[in-house]
Amino acid sequence: MPVAPGPPRVAYAVGRPVGNAVARNRLRRRLRAAVAAQAEGLRPDTAYLLSAGPRAAAMSAAQLAEAVARLLAGAGTDR
Repeated sequence: MPVAPGPPRVAYAVGRPVGNAVARNRLRRRLRAAVAAQAEGLRPDTAYLLSAGPRAAAMSAAQLAEAVARLLAGAGTDR
């Protein structure tokens, strides 16, 4: 019996150089929103790891969304 593919999984690595816990969590939320906008292009049964540093925290929402879109396109998504 064939097994249906599972959903894509996305993890976020945001290190201490970004700032305190509040700053790191804020960046994680912003990254989640940027990935959600690209969700239809993510492959099922695939794990993604996004690592972000201080430069990502300084980006505007539009810049961050564009960077995430470029990264996901380079990761072989269906976009």
